[in-house]
Amino acid sequence: MEINYDNIKVIGFDADDTLWVNETYFRDAETEFGQLLSDYETPNKLEQELFKKEIENLELYGYGVKAFTLSMVEAALELSNYNVKPKTMEAILNIGKTMLNKPVELLDGVEDVLKTLSKKYKLILATKGDLLDQERKLEKSGLTNYFHHIEVLSEKKEVNYSKLLNSLEINPSEFLMVGNSLKSDVLPLVNLKAKAIHVPFHTTWVHEQVTEEETNGKAYKTIHSLTELLNILN
Repeated sequence: MEINYDNIKVIGFDADDTLWVNETYFRDAETEFGQLLSDYETPNKLEQELFKKEIENLELYGYGVKAFTLSMVEAALELSNYNVKPKTMEAILNIGKTMLNKPVELLDGVEDVLKTLSKKYKLILATKGDLLDQERKLEKSGLTNYFHHIEVLSEKKEVNYSKLLNSLEINPSEFLMVGNSLKSDVLPLVNLKAKAIHVPFHTTWVHEQVTEEETNGKAYKTIHSLTELLNILN
């Protein structure tokens, strides 16, 4: 299906795993968590239970490293039948602190793409997660000046995007969203009659995965690198 981008005036970008590496650190943390709790359960069982705890806590804690760390703490207590050692709990907290102190690793071509597109379009950052952590990563990234507006959302559903576009007086037909998650960055925008481009990252959190049935008949484009945007839009 051919998609026309001629009327696009504003481009929204996701942050984590679209502009910089993020999910890889969570996968590494899960492995470390599994090693710390290996006396109590198998790695597969630990991973499953941690994921269940994260989903259970989403409404209360939201997204991000701090929420993930709290879920690790709760999972460790429950899986060990509250016998986990204080040193192990300290190690779990240190996993979270290490994640928060990670350097920001930009994906290939990100700054060149933003620099080029910002000359022709208004760019906004629309990400979700912990506000303080996202602000920290954005500052470390050196990308702040390319964005006309920055928004950290609690969720990325149609209602959240609709409120954002309305507040910025952006017509959905003139808006393009670019991100790595079909669930959070693509399908909600397509449903709002905006445009969306999917840039897959090599690993995706299970909660962000969608079925073929959910994407069937939806008009969006998939590219393999953010640099392909320059060929599409310029």
